[in-house]
Amino acid sequence: MEESERMKAKKRKAPGQAEPSARVRESAVADRTRPKTNGTHSLQEMAERFGLRQETLSRMTGFSLRAVAGWASGKEPSAPVRRALTEMDRLLDGLARLMEPQEVGKWLKQPNAAFDGSTPVQVIERGQIDRVWRMLYFVESGEPG
Repeated sequence: MEESERMKAKKRKAPGQAEPSARVRESAVADRTRPKTNGTHSLQEMAERFGLRQETLSRMTGFSLRAVAGWASGKEPSAPVRRALTEMDRLLDGLARLMEPQEVGKWLKQPNAAFDGSTPVQVIERGQIDRVWRMLYFVESGEPG
């Protein structure tokens, strides 16, 4: 890094702010160098990685099965759709920290006592995704829920 670049970096850093760790810097570089996808590939990857069918993704996102099938076959999703898919991907990644990724799809369809006997997909369909996030938080943190 040149001297002028170091000076600019110091000026941008807020007083008392720590330098990012090597892991954070490497992650940022990896994010910038990772090939961008149009949402379609990520939809396919999401379905394959987590053992989900298009019907389940449709139910969880609230989009029609026809729309999900269109995105899976190459149609470009809109910005709001990409945001919804990103949010769903974040939740699935969180669940994959608790179980094998391929088990997530099965878990989503199993009745769960934490959701009063409903399946997690049903809870998400009712607009109560926060209940799944809360359950994830309590399991990961070890706090009693």
